Amino acid sequence: MDFTTYLAYHKSIIDQPGETVPAPYNKPDYYNYTKLNWSRTNRWLKHGVLNPEIIEAINQIQTPQHWIIITELWCGDAAHSVPFLNMMAATNPLITVTYELRDAEPFRINSYLTRNGKSIPKLIIHDAQQNDLATWGPRPEACQKIYDELIAQQADFETVKVALQNWYNSNNGEAIQQEMLAVLKNVGGRGLTSPRPATQERGLGLFKGCLNVLVYCKVFQIYVGSLASGLQTNSINEI
Repeated sequence: MDFTTYLAYHKSIIDQPGETVPAPYNKPDYYNYTKLNWSRTNRWLKHGVLNPEIIEAINQIQTPQHWIIITELWCGDAAHSVPFLNMMAATNPLITVTYELRDAEPFRINSYLTRNGKSIPKLIIHDAQQNDLATWGPRPEACQKIYDELIAQQADFETVKVALQNWYNSNNGEAIQQEMLAVLKNVGGRGLTSPRPATQERGLGLFKGCLNVLVYCKVFQIYVGSLASGLQTNSINEI
């Protein structure tokens, strides 16, 4: 599904009465997470801002890419990351995005496990031939570090949830943009072209200028040599 369909599906779930909503949203916790994530998603879509660096990197993509985002409506991490991934992809028409639910066909997550787990969201970047170029997910490294530390401390679920939520709110999408910038640079020649730095452009211009001078000097040297040879011949004839 595309992003519009994904949002419409999300809205349809939270608008349904409790007794008719499909599993797992018929469970109060899942339904409440999904409803909260609707607010988070829309907040980032309205107020999230992309940095100039990531916009430039996205715009440098010169060949088609297919981004597959594996997610679920109830996933808190997805509510904070998916909006930024969508904004990034939307800046370049060469990028098409497909959204897949983790717990539905084609169950692609089984081929992209994280630490042997089905952690989401998961971004998979394909080229036009559907070859893997890169992956990202399920959360920025700094956020993952907090999660790992709390799990090691055997913190309860509520503590973990609040800590991650606070981190996302304070980070404002900066980390995911920096990590995606690194991902796209690693893709390199498989779809991303890098502009020459200004210093390299200046160096190239200087080199071309010097080369032109050398060519001019060589031509002048040949001309002078030819002229001298002619004068020498005239002198000999006069003798």
